[in-house]
Amino acid sequence: MAYKHVRNLLHGQKYRNTIGNGGMEMSTSPYICSEHVPAEWYEKAFSHIVKLSQLLKNVDSIDGRLVDIDDYSTVVNERMEQRMHNFKSLARSFLGSPLMQKAVKKNMTTLASGKCTLPDCFGKQNEREPMTVNSLTVVCNFLNISAQQRREVRFTVCPQVTQHRIWMGALEETLNGLKSEMETLDHHCYSPSKGRMMGQQIVQSCLNFLADKAVISCDPDSTSWMRPKPTRVPESSSRKWEEVLEMFNHLLKCLRANEEGLHLYVSKLEAMKEGLSQIKDVLVDGKIGYKEARHQQSLVQKKLGKTLGHSSRCLFTLLVYYLYGSIGDIEVDVCGGLYGSEGGDRFCLYMGRILTSDDEKMAQSGVKQLDRALGLFKFIWETAKMKGVLELQGHLWCVEAEERLIKYRGNVFFVHKISI
Repeated sequence: MAYKHVRNLLHGQKYRNTIGNGGMEMSTSPYICSEHVPAEWYEKAFSHIVKLSQLLKNVDSIDGRLVDIDDYSTVVNERMEQRMHNFKSLARSFLGSPLMQKAVKKNMTTLASGKCTLPDCFGKQNEREPMTVNSLTVVCNFLNISAQQRREVRFTVCPQVTQHRIWMGALEETLNGLKSEMETLDHHCYSPSKGRMMGQQIVQSCLNFLADKAVISCDPDSTSWMRPKPTRVPESSSRKWEEVLEMFNHLLKCLRANEEGLHLYVSKLEAMKEGLSQIKDVLVDGKIGYKEARHQQSLVQKKLGKTLGHSSRCLFTLLVYYLYGSIGDIEVDVCGGLYGSEGGDRFCLYMGRILTSDDEKMAQSGVKQLDRALGLFKFIWETAKMKGVLELQGHLWCVEAEERLIKYRGNVFFVHKISI
């Protein structure tokens, strides 16, 4: 019988070999099989969930980092990070209990009977697992999109997300976010290592380079007399994206050994490096003349569009920036599933999020995070020209929450209470 991972959380142990417990054996399964777990286990788990929710009140995990919901500042605390991991792992397992399953169905029926699709959701163990969405492949696999439709998705998405302004925006968002995160770490009295201090200098150099060399702010639709006259420079002095690629290589070398609190941005630097390696021979100079600059920008779009594939994390980062103006991967606490009607003309995509408090600001933040994840999946669904109407549905769980239905941007979100 399997509930080792969660039992280890209750006892403060991260890993353990198979052990007997009162005649019941714990295996290496990461989640419990609820139909065989004794009621006493749920009582003990619930008390831990309550305690952790109190310790983590108004703190949430967003885009791979802890955030204080009151002011959206980053929380730098390893112990809090471990508590958040334990809290969400316990809560996910608790959602599999027969009582919680019945409570979810009752809540949905009471709040929204006749108003939306009511799928039999989160009953399967694989529907209660976390999911990190960091590529088009993850989305297409989840939605069962065929190989031919995937080609359609890439063919449609690439020209939109590889535009020069999107590429530049994603690069600057990554570097500015990293700069801000480094400053936050310094503010919280983390003694800056030599590597991180060097990293800060490289980040600023990258930003200066992009500001000085890569920005052509002219409106392409404006008449020629409205455009600033370029300064002619010798061809030999023109600079290329290869310089930025070299700075990224040095930056990653500095941060890999000193990435405490910077995991998200190290990952994104790796993703953007993939794109830089494809355009390293393209000129990046604001003084080469308007027509030539436009030509070089079109080369960026063409090369990125041609080389970045479905599994590319760079392409996914550009897509998220194109849709939402951010660069973080999409984190889903409870992955849910896709429910199809008998006629095959209507589908319901449902996902969930676990909150540490029922505060209105926390609920709103949870709804927005879920809506972003659901919206991305619907965008790919429609781009793939999938048959049938896709309905989006979000679920939020919190200890002793006021059960209610929230409507946001045309979608329905259920708030469920975690209780025994």
